[in-house]
Amino acid sequence: MEGIGGLIIPLLFLVVLWFLLIRPQQKRQKEHQELVRNLQVGDAVVTVSGLHGEVVALTDESVDLEVTDDVVLRFQRGSVGRVVRDDEPDEQ
Repeated sequence: MEGIGGLIIPLLFLVVLWFLLIRPQQKRQKEHQELVRNLQVGDAVVTVSGLHGEVVALTDESVDLEVTDDVVLRFQRGSVGRVVRDDEPDEQ
């Protein structure tokens, strides 16, 4: 009986660890993959490094962002951090 009791505490610890750390990270990763998959030309985005731009071209692996007039930069699709919606206030 003592052997089973010694296993319960580590198992409970692993279950708590799963629900507090691993599961939320997997959820965020899945949401980010969905965001990257659904990018469209014309979307206003912010990269993970904080660069604001508008999507002007897409390929399977990259996204071209216009950051100012006549300045277009190419990024990996995964570097897009979020899409800025019209109803969101500007962060400053």
